Amino acid sequence: MATRLIEWALNNRLFVILLTVLLIGGGLFAMSRLPIDAVPDVTNVQVQIVTSAPALGPLEAEQYLTYPVEAAMSGLPDVTELRSISRYGISSVTVVFKDGTPLFFARQLVQERLPEARENIPPGFGSPKMIPPITGLGEIFHFTVDSDSLSPMELRGLLDWQIAFRLRQVPGVVEVNAWGGLAKQFQVEVFSEKLVAHGIALADVFEAVEKNNAMAGSAYLERGHEQLLIRGEGLIGSIEDLEEVVVAVREGTPIRVREVARVVEGAMPRRGAATRDGAGEAVIGLVQMLAGENALEVTERVKERLSAIEKDLPAGVTIHPYYDRTELVKRSLKTVVTNLVEGGLLVVIVLLLLLGNLRGGLIVAIAIPLSMLFAFCGMLIGGISGNLMSLGAIDFGLVVDGSVVLIENVVRRLALRGKKPGSVRETVRQAAVEVGRPVTFAVAIIIIVYLPILTLTGTEGRMFRPMAWTVVFALAGSLLLSLTLMPVLASLAFRNGVAEREARVIGLLRRIYRPTLAWAFRARRLVAVAAIAAVAGAAVLFLSLGGEFLPTLDEGGIVVQSLRLQSSSMTHSVEAGLEVERVLHEFPEVEQIVTRIGSPEVATDVMGIELSDVFVSLKPKKEWDTGRTKEQLVEAMSESLEHRVAGMGFSFTQPIEMRFNELIAGVRSDVAVSVFGDDLDELERLGGKIAGMLREVPGAADVRADQIQGLPVLRIILDHARAARYGISVDEVLGAVEAIRAGRVVGVVMDGVRRYDIVVKFALPLQADLDAIRNLPVMDPDGHPVPLAQLAEIRVEEGPAQISREFGQRRLNVEANVRGRDLESFVREAQAVLEEKLDKPDGYYLEWGGAFEQLERSRSRLLVVLPIAMFAIFALLYGAFGSVRSALLIFTGVPLAAVGGVLALWVRGIPFSISAGVGFIALFGVAVLNGVVMVSAIRRLQDEGHELREAVEQGASERLRPVLMTALVASLGFLPMALSTSAGAEVQRPLATVVIGGLISSTVLTLILLPTLYDWVGKRSRPR
Repeated sequence: MATRLIEWALNNRLFVILLTVLLIGGGLFAMSRLPIDAVPDVTNVQVQIVTSAPALGPLEAEQYLTYPVEAAMSGLPDVTELRSISRYGISSVTVVFKDGTPLFFARQLVQERLPEARENIPPGFGSPKMIPPITGLGEIFHFTVDSDSLSPMELRGLLDWQIAFRLRQVPGVVEVNAWGGLAKQFQVEVFSEKLVAHGIALADVFEAVEKNNAMAGSAYLERGHEQLLIRGEGLIGSIEDLEEVVVAVREGTPIRVREVARVVEGAMPRRGAATRDGAGEAVIGLVQMLAGENALEVTERVKERLSAIEKDLPAGVTIHPYYDRTELVKRSLKTVVTNLVEGGLLVVIVLLLLLGNLRGGLIVAIAIPLSMLFAFCGMLIGGISGNLMSLGAIDFGLVVDGSVVLIENVVRRLALRGKKPGSVRETVRQAAVEVGRPVTFAVAIIIIVYLPILTLTGTEGRMFRPMAWTVVFALAGSLLLSLTLMPVLASLAFRNGVAEREARVIGLLRRIYRPTLAWAFRARRLVAVAAIAAVAGAAVLFLSLGGEFLPTLDEGGIVVQSLRLQSSSMTHSVEAGLEVERVLHEFPEVEQIVTRIGSPEVATDVMGIELSDVFVSLKPKKEWDTGRTKEQLVEAMSESLEHRVAGMGFSFTQPIEMRFNELIAGVRSDVAVSVFGDDLDELERLGGKIAGMLREVPGAADVRADQIQGLPVLRIILDHARAARYGISVDEVLGAVEAIRAGRVVGVVMDGVRRYDIVVKFALPLQADLDAIRNLPVMDPDGHPVPLAQLAEIRVEEGPAQISREFGQRRLNVEANVRGRDLESFVREAQAVLEEKLDKPDGYYLEWGGAFEQLERSRSRLLVVLPIAMFAIFALLYGAFGSVRSALLIFTGVPLAAVGGVLALWVRGIPFSISAGVGFIALFGVAVLNGVVMVSAIRRLQDEGHELREAVEQGASERLRPVLMTALVASLGFLPMALSTSAGAEVQRPLATVVIGGLISSTVLTLILLPTLYDWVGKRSRPR
């Protein structure tokens, strides 16, 4: 096939060039349309269902909200995980589907089951709803709304009704969450003593306001040739309208609302708040991107729309961004482009130096951008975004290996031909056909070694499959170009022949290589033993490397997650947040700080008031004058907070990392120990013991266990018998309970498109004592007041604050981050400690999750798939040479290539990760390619009649240049990646380190050990 393709290309040179121009156009188009982001979106396919019910505590939310939703979702096809959180007033259920399930199909399946869930939830207890379709990369832009003259309520109104409303119209924006400020309500604050004085029940106020806020219509009248619509308007539009509502009539005198209550513009009870820079509360907006959109384009559109919105805001109101994901995207993209350009230039320089022919070097260099454009076309068709992983793993040296081998052979053949008569095209054809088959097999082998990555599932699959596909696309394009365009360009560029001009450096290396190879033939046992010892030593060294799932990507900013007591009030949480901000602002590296407390109105993150996310924006590193690294800064911040802020726990992460962790695993840390069981008290006891044991393991940081108990609850338990004796209904009693703080919503006031709830509540202060609540009047049918305490038992007790479940089983998470050591060794030691010291009751068990779970899962899958891929490579080698012996000799390159990779990781102190594993996979492909090139040359010389030793010596010398060129271009292509310290380099560094180190040992194998073993084995097998 390779031969026919080469001959077809040389017979249709103009058509091949036209196809190349078409590829350039298509590739440029694909590049302009390619979605761009910092990292792949590794969020699993999930749908979150939230049910809000302010009247329910965690136990009741679990019983009446969570369980019906879980039951309705059970049995859905392709569901891999079903987890939930029940908190005060809210239930959140997350349904995770198998990878590959279309997100909107999954949402449709969930939507079809929601009516069943609603039927099983008691009336008035809430209605389950799906939150918008967002992922871990959904939060793309955060901003504050500031003004020196407007109140927090006015700022919040601007955000809700003007800014957010217009931002939701931006293509690609799915939601804009609001945090902080005060959401406006019209509040009717009823004085209980005035109700008693007038003999009016609270229910009368509810009913009066509700009935006095309405509209009516009565079709139309005809007046001549026109119709006249009939409309009656009785809507409440102001405080004055509310005050004039008649509640009751006593002795012919109307009793208005203003006579029993005061009407004010108040604020609804808050579930969340925001602070900024330790100076006070703030109003912030979070822009959420629709899953699958282009982050760079959507964020730019958001910024353009915000600039237009800001012009229409009242004087003095400004919008300040404090998190813009395009900054990370642009920095990461700059890293990728810089590494690719520098690597590409190094590759071209090596080609020019070693090939000894300027035109030949330039021809090979052309394959670099063309292969990349081919890859862009494949990425666009496959829906793969351009990011650190998909683009950062491309090595131009690896991409041009096939072209290097082919053009090197063409140049050598033309130089040997000299000025002899004959067709240059025919010489090019012969030279290309000579290496076409081994080049095809070699590149196919490199593609095969990437196939195991395509079998990865879960987070690791979503992270690395796009990278593998991109490399496969680039290699496929490279192979196609090497068999078509390269021969065509060579026949055109070398039509006047090639003068023999071997590069000086190659001549020098050849003079060193020949005696070295001769010595290896004489000391072949020593060479073999040294190789075996090196492999054994590398295996021992590998076990000491430790392991992690992925190196942590430096996103530029820091998120400090703070945890207070479950009983913390909103006021205390705000004060504590300001204190944390003031401490952190003392670090000169900090630029600005914004804190999110609790949950937004659209509960995409079910956080209690006791939880805060502190977003710390850092100055550019060139402005840091302390000499600290980011890791050292985090350590210093952690120590300062622990010593100066009492009664709080802290953990450190980053914005994207935090969202990925909590969406994928339901946790926010590197390691999670999940304890499963039924009794909440026992779960909390076990969680506390586990947290204490983990803190003793070296490397543990930010250890914390979920707080289950500890939420103070004022329970008002109706005595049905007493209520019946007074003739008072349950609804009337519970109406009084509602009116204590939140109030009952009885209507809305419209102000243009703005809608504000009308709420009826008692005029009680926020710090009201229990006696005031016990004495609240509930009217009997005769209009006599009955104190609430006579109708219900009123007591304060401690209850659960949060109940987590997984597939219907209660669960408690103990979370920890790991600093100062690798993840795998930490977990191994922690598992040993818990196995030895933790005593669990029957029916309780542990599961380990977080990044460690992903590392274990991917490693297990690779251990199964890699041997299959290696067998496939062996089969290809056997098919190429028709000899088991030759295939085995080439295959010995794999373990010796690993020696250099392991040693390079050890020298640089880099633990094994999936990124390093991908590096080993790429390395094995290059090692096999060079072996194929060497053995094919030796076998050709034997076929031409040379003796074994002569064929080995001549073939090894002949292939010195292409072997060195392929190794050098592949390793130098990764060199900028290995040395880079720019944004995102942390993820690429292990991969590049493995390839560079491994190619050193692999090249030694190919040039020394492989010819020695070939000569030692003796008479080769005849081809089939």
